[in-house]
Amino acid sequence: MSVSPKTIKLPDIQAALYPLDASALAPEIEVIEEGTGSLPSYFDVSGLAVASIAAVVAEASAYRDLSAAPMTSLFIDRTLASHWFAQTLFPHQWELPPIWDSLAGLYRTQNGWIRLHTNARAHRQAALRVLDLKESVGKSVDKAVVQEIVSGWRGQDLETAIIAAGGCAAQMRSMAEWAEHPQGVAVATEPLIEWQVKKQMQGEVKGQAKKQASASKPFAALRVLDCTRVLAGPVCTRVLAGLGADVLRLDPPDWAEPAVEAEITRGKHCATLDLKTDKGRAVFCDLLRDADVFVHGLRPGALDALGLDAATRQALAPQTIEVSLSAYGGAYGGVDEGADGGTKEGNWSHRRGFDSLVQMSCGIADYGMMASKRDVPTPLPVQALDHATGYLMAASVLRALRVRASSDVVLTARLSLARTAALLMTSQNQYFDAPLRDLNAGDFEAGLQATPWGKARFLKFPVAAEIMDWRRGCCRFHTHEPSWAQN
Repeated sequence: MSVSPKTIKLPDIQAALYPLDASALAPEIEVIEEGTGSLPSYFDVSGLAVASIAAVVAEASAYRDLSAAPMTSLFIDRTLASHWFAQTLFPHQWELPPIWDSLAGLYRTQNGWIRLHTNARAHRQAALRVLDLKESVGKSVDKAVVQEIVSGWRGQDLETAIIAAGGCAAQMRSMAEWAEHPQGVAVATEPLIEWQVKKQMQGEVKGQAKKQASASKPFAALRVLDCTRVLAGPVCTRVLAGLGADVLRLDPPDWAEPAVEAEITRGKHCATLDLKTDKGRAVFCDLLRDADVFVHGLRPGALDALGLDAATRQALAPQTIEVSLSAYGGAYGGVDEGADGGTKEGNWSHRRGFDSLVQMSCGIADYGMMASKRDVPTPLPVQALDHATGYLMAASVLRALRVRASSDVVLTARLSLARTAALLMTSQNQYFDAPLRDLNAGDFEAGLQATPWGKARFLKFPVAAEIMDWRRGCCRFHTHEPSWAQN
């Protein structure tokens, strides 16, 4: 018996944004889509793009107009929303670096498929150690050599070994297998956005927040401390920067994300800070004290290991809203990761992961392969889990700001790529293949804009309302000082 096809709509997301009283939902918002068509997929990726971006706009409007009538409808361009899930910056007479490392990708094992994620140098080296391969100056390992060795491994054994070595990999599982896996079971039982009350303030925040919300540029006074990495977290903080917030991104020394650096730094200050040093932690604590929002995508427990656990952060900055991200969700608190990355216990809450790996783990790539009758894993056409989760994180920030302004309650929110995948997977059993219209000159902001890499065009935000207020352009990582006094 077939399952009726389903599309993703704003109401699928909106109820998750009301953490304190589900009966206090805002009036229903009509999303009026301009254009038709979809990104080609067996899941409603374009619908997810429209709904998640609409959620941000609805929350931004509600925060901006706390004393005004709430938004009842919004116009959104379906084609632009779909493209914002892929690329917003288009180079003029220069090229973006390759998205993938030379070894990243799909490999056949003895009993199926595995994806290796080797974009970060440490993750590449971890995979090579497990495979007993060595690289030297001027001599790199190629994929053919890796495939030869991987073919002698069972998928789960190799996945476990690479995770234990500090790397990133994911065996392909079916949706049915994921539904029975302990982590899949855990994800299925958790909310799309996991809210917790961090602090009940006693009047310290409310007056200031209400004053900010009534200003002509309500987001300009907001300070967002950004400790995120590719890609969902940077998408969140980019849209907050686009709304006009002061976003300060912190990276450890020598950290690089060359393929997405230009794409995700627009509107931000990007500084270097080593949290493994006493000086770095002291600077971080000063920044956190003055932040309205702290967004991070560090693995659960990573901050604890640096002496910056939740209790410490609350003592430092009780007024600061926190929104965090993990790859696999589930059982965030009080879980120690074993040498196998939690595999034996079925707890992957501490496991490293990325969009492409979650698609392999939860069955999206397998379902695409089966439905298309291909003989290789078939992922989504864009990193939809990253982008959708990023917008959901931004919407959560805005909702939490509104709660803080009206009730003195300071919230935290936790999201995961795996839980966003669960939402998208409700739209299976339907092929979305009607083509989107081609982009045209009117889809881009006026003129070429300077970037550190060369001139570029920027895609317009997909919502018709004049909501974006970019305060600065793109920048390279490690460009600015770790300070709020840079405006």
